[in-house]
Amino acid sequence: MMRTDLPATEERPPAPRPVNRRRFLVAGSLTAAAAAGAGFGGQYLQDKRFSVNTSAVKIEPVKAPPLPAGASITDIPGLSPFYTPNDKFYRVDTALVVPQVSPASWQLRIHGMVDHPMTLNFSDLMKLPMEDHDITLTCVSDTVGGIYVGNARWQGTMLAPLLKRAGVRKGAQQIVMRDVNGMNIGAAVDPVMDGRASMLAIGMNGVPLPPAHGFPVRVVVPGLYGYVSACKWVVDMEVTTFGAFTAYWTQRGWSQQAPIKTESRIDTPKYGATVRAGTTVPIAGVAWAQHRGVEAVEVRVDGTWRPAKLATQDTIDTWRQWYYPWKATPGRHTFQVRATDKTGYTQTAVLAKPEPNGASGYHTVVISAA
Repeated sequence: MMRTDLPATEERPPAPRPVNRRRFLVAGSLTAAAAAGAGFGGQYLQDKRFSVNTSAVKIEPVKAPPLPAGASITDIPGLSPFYTPNDKFYRVDTALVVPQVSPASWQLRIHGMVDHPMTLNFSDLMKLPMEDHDITLTCVSDTVGGIYVGNARWQGTMLAPLLKRAGVRKGAQQIVMRDVNGMNIGAAVDPVMDGRASMLAIGMNGVPLPPAHGFPVRVVVPGLYGYVSACKWVVDMEVTTFGAFTAYWTQRGWSQQAPIKTESRIDTPKYGATVRAGTTVPIAGVAWAQHRGVEAVEVRVDGTWRPAKLATQDTIDTWRQWYYPWKATPGRHTFQVRATDKTGYTQTAVLAKPEPNGASGYHTVVISAA
């Protein structure tokens, strides 16, 4: 995976061997996001000569429910916007060279444990009903309070009807998705087919997918970490069982199902900041519990938990902005945050590393007021 939206897809894997996945992802992220380091010159020339023309894909407006009133807080400096701009959206995948896939040559093969194997080209795909859905994506390698989470409005066609047309057979457990480079990830069949907005996306925030985010077609499945669900540059889906095939990251010790944990983050003030004593300082950030929804957020100020104010919930598949107005007093102060989802679960204080199924713990920020 490289850092962009969860594990997008990846290059064809080498022979299985132990991998420090986070170290690899960070290295890949720096290579892709900063366009620096070894090989940049060749990549730059390749992109100049062979960059795919994304404007060839026309994103037609889709009638979608408007964003609910109060769902987007815009007047708190430093708070993440409700929609993450495409150029700010994190990237996570293993493609050190961004694939340049032309819609004219793109095809998707659906096969395996299905009654009616099929192959679609881009023209076929564009004839299918298109929908817009707001969905927050999260990378499993994100640390507590980290930046590898983002929210976008995705446009595409629903994946479940396509799989139903193919006729998924009884006993099928896994959809192995492969990208144009042969990288594979495996998503459980049930979450893809249970009615959530699992989609083959062609658009992101009103424009065609950027190449780094999967142009021309990628997969988006709400509620699952990207390394099992967010295949970019997707060209193949094999319906099978977990026993018959072990996907790339599962081979390396990551969990098989990968539901996203209920989490929250403080965006402002930043760790180490100094604020003016006597003023009202907004402590603000975002919380997410994809496909469950965020019910409440609490902020701990110097040991005491206090309820935060919440933006209106858009859908249960998106993050939710929150804030707490704090009257700054002189001295050093510690803030923490925790979220409760709509099932009644409150995120745990127990610290856990990302491996094997996502980090946990309270995001903590220490500031000074003078």
